[in-house]
Amino acid sequence: MFLRLPDVPRILITRTDRIGDLVLTTPLFKALREKFPRARIAALVFREHREIVQGNPFLDEVILYDKKGSEKGLWGQFRFSQMLRHKKFDAVIHAHGTNRMHLAAWFAGIPFRIGYVRRAAWTLTHPYPYNKKEGQKHEAEYLFELLEPFGIAPPQAIETFFPVPESAARSLEDLLLSRQVPKGLPWIVLNPSASDVTKMWPAERFGALVTKLGTDRPFVFFAIGTAGDEPLLEKLKQHTPVPVIDLCGSLSLGMLGALLKKASLLVSNDSGPVHIATAVGTPVVSIFGRYAPGLGSRRWRPLGERVRVVSQDVSRIPESERKFTYIDEIPVEAVFIAAHELLYPLPQTGPCRCSGGCSGKNGG
Repeated sequence: MFLRLPDVPRILITRTDRIGDLVLTTPLFKALREKFPRARIAALVFREHREIVQGNPFLDEVILYDKKGSEKGLWGQFRFSQMLRHKKFDAVIHAHGTNRMHLAAWFAGIPFRIGYVRRAAWTLTHPYPYNKKEGQKHEAEYLFELLEPFGIAPPQAIETFFPVPESAARSLEDLLLSRQVPKGLPWIVLNPSASDVTKMWPAERFGALVTKLGTDRPFVFFAIGTAGDEPLLEKLKQHTPVPVIDLCGSLSLGMLGALLKKASLLVSNDSGPVHIATAVGTPVVSIFGRYAPGLGSRRWRPLGERVRVVSQDVSRIPESERKFTYIDEIPVEAVFIAAHELLYPLPQTGPCRCSGGCSGKNGG
């Protein structure tokens, strides 16, 4: 049954988890705007993720949540819920279920509260089973289930959005000028890090990949990550004679978007930057090693036309005998072939020739 909303509804979408997850939620903003052109639509995100949604053309407001600061503790949580109450939202969509968000919307008295039966489910008026762990479809497709009460179906092609403001582009330009980056060469960005070691292709193989790609033609290679990823980058550098420019810990999210937008290619583990890259139109090679339902490429692959997903073929291994991750078994050659196809595209005349489980359109 569809919700009975005011003529000009106030709708809130919450997503307080990881960077890539938030990027994959942005198609909901567009779908809601198309359904309700006059609505006031707001997104509630972590303060540190504000650059992902500020400047999104389908939003009227961005509400920042400071879990480790002003919203820490019971009093902070109560004050935050009262702030939401004053905004008089008609409906909230919890794209990621947390006790904090579910309780905040309940205390705020938002009439329609949509979310997954995962945390504080009793606070929801429209609970949906948390079936994402089954991994039967993409994360973005799962999210569109939450829009069913609004009469919204998923579009044929789901597109993400990431704003790249001029200020971020200028900051990136200043940084690269200070690093004396060569001009006139195409860029390849490497992301050897991830949120979990089971998703991290060995750094020495990233180094070997750089060497192979660098023999075709000159590129500028950048490595991204947090300041804590420096040891990983040093290991990568030890396995290639080709210079790799270290940007770990040097980029804001906006600057990362600006970097990826100008790059010819991103080669990355299963991590947030792949979703930023496809949102700004950059070709992506995404390396997957995990096969547990809900953790593999079927759910988390980057969306887009120019995408290659590289993984180990485990089709001949019985499910009962499969390991949790095969990330260490993916050969350099498989990733190189995928990267080469995106850097030097040919007219598509047949199925993808990649080895190692490489996939083409939408990573499918």
